[in-house]
Amino acid sequence: MVAYKRNQAAEAISAAIGQGPVPSGPLRTEMKRLLDTDRSLDIVPGANDPEYANYAFYSGEAPGRGIEVWFSEYEIFALRLGLNLMEHGWPQATAISILRCARPDLEQAHSQILQWNATELFDQKKILEAAQPGTLAVWTTRPVHLVIASRKGRPRDQSSDETREIVVLEDDELMPFLRREAGISYTMVELTRMAHDLNTALAKTRPSKRGRGSS
Repeated sequence: MVAYKRNQAAEAISAAIGQGPVPSGPLRTEMKRLLDTDRSLDIVPGANDPEYANYAFYSGEAPGRGIEVWFSEYEIFALRLGLNLMEHGWPQATAISILRCARPDLEQAHSQILQWNATELFDQKKILEAAQPGTLAVWTTRPVHLVIASRKGRPRDQSSDETREIVVLEDDELMPFLRREAGISYTMVELTRMAHDLNTALAKTRPSKRGRGSS
């Protein structure tokens, strides 16, 4: 598994969101807050609930002082996604909870997406040909969506009392999911373009010397 330093995460995310290769102070601050909050929330290894079984942005417990923390490409992608959720009004701790819950499916989807051919995924002619009135505007021929469904009360087709459902869906699965029942609000994030843009940006970064950009 390829691993990256924190400076590479910041530089790649900055480039991927259009701020250039040098991350701003506010961006570094938001990243630090997400990372610190993820560390501060409880983890119970082996727990059945994924929110408590794993971190959103780390592979394991914090190492000792003076030891570098390295991030997988997925964990940097999750950090980019956490920033996106906060931009759309989700509180910091809630964004982390969502990403912890979604991690098993998100990590698998991220791995699969990066195996798909980028030339085919982002063929503008094919994207425009596939666009139809009433469909979602996407910038890939094979969109994958993180969907957060928020409801009040118990869903008709489930026995649980959960008011939030988090799923990762390919395009042909999306509309059947959205049409299941009324009275639900949705937050949706398209993942395919985000994953490939970040992958391209990460490939252009270099690890800083020890002592800079560590966590």
